[in-house]
Amino acid sequence: MLTLLIRVTLCFTLMQTMKTHNFSAGPCILPGQVFEEASKALIDFDNLGLSVIEISHRSKNFVAVMDEAVALVKELLQVPDTHEVVFLQGGASLQFAMVAFNFLSETGTAEYLDTGAWAFKAHKEAAGLGSATIIASSKHKNYNFIPKGYAISSDADYFHCTSNNTIYGTQMKSFPETNVPVICDMSSDIFSRSVDVSKFDLIYAGAQKNLGPAGATLVIVRKDALGKSGRYIPTMLKYQIHIDKGSMFNTPPVFSVYVSMLTLRWLKENGGVEAIEARNAAKATLLYNEIDRNPLFVGTAEVEDRSTMNACFLLKDEAHKTAFEALVKAAKINGINGHRDVGGYRASMYNALGLDSVQALVDCMQELEKTHA
Repeated sequence: MLTLLIRVTLCFTLMQTMKTHNFSAGPCILPGQVFEEASKALIDFDNLGLSVIEISHRSKNFVAVMDEAVALVKELLQVPDTHEVVFLQGGASLQFAMVAFNFLSETGTAEYLDTGAWAFKAHKEAAGLGSATIIASSKHKNYNFIPKGYAISSDADYFHCTSNNTIYGTQMKSFPETNVPVICDMSSDIFSRSVDVSKFDLIYAGAQKNLGPAGATLVIVRKDALGKSGRYIPTMLKYQIHIDKGSMFNTPPVFSVYVSMLTLRWLKENGGVEAIEARNAAKATLLYNEIDRNPLFVGTAEVEDRSTMNACFLLKDEAHKTAFEALVKAAKINGINGHRDVGGYRASMYNALGLDSVQALVDCMQELEKTHA
């Protein structure tokens, strides 16, 4: 066991000395110390002589992990007592249906803001169950902006939005004031900035951006918003069931929850959400300033709606593509290829990405300018 732990430590040290700048859109970069702690727990968790992935999820050791993860979510996001926190499975995509089952009545209508592929898919899932309307969309401009000035019906069952759009590099900077329940998919920017949780009836997020490895889904839900749809809900899709069972109605994604807990610890140790928000703003400013300054590049999203998490940009002349990508490869920069719907490049700057990684990318852009402008 000791020999294995030594090998893990040596491997981790080697990884640190051969740093790759990871701009992957997701699954994405996580803090180095989280990888180190998680790798040790894979071999020996809590000095049990057992791996974290082979112990019972109902053991006191793992129950303590779940309890701490939930407590950290509440602390870091200042979740009010009116809301519950649960860890589920199925990613944000399962939430598209789960939200509709729990909030859309058989005679009511849900209203959706369409800001990208995931928002559109969320609407499609609800529309398959009942009445769901898109009240505003930026699809006609390839989702390069966030619609504004739309009206939400006062009798809608709920309003659904997606706070950040990884594919197109746009982000909601504010949320509408309304008397109907507000539900938000925050998969790609949760824990990256301060939000007033009390303004939302439900927030959901897949773990694989700022929280942990793929597998877990975080849900924050207002207690008194549940039990009103009046429709049959499959047991596995009932939020109240998972609340009542403490996220243990069925076997949870043990490793994903454990790593999420470690990431939340790291976030707390590094100043919490407000501190990381400032660092994220600095990273985004550095990159967007270079995109706007450099004559060889152009951003794709409207400036006022640019995401601090995902910056999308293009080469003005594709003739420079080979040269730029050679510079990027030499700098050990990974994961900046743009999504096929947008093309070009996408730099995802999640919480664990350092400013030095963004500077490495900016250096490549400036080097290209020196040799090809």
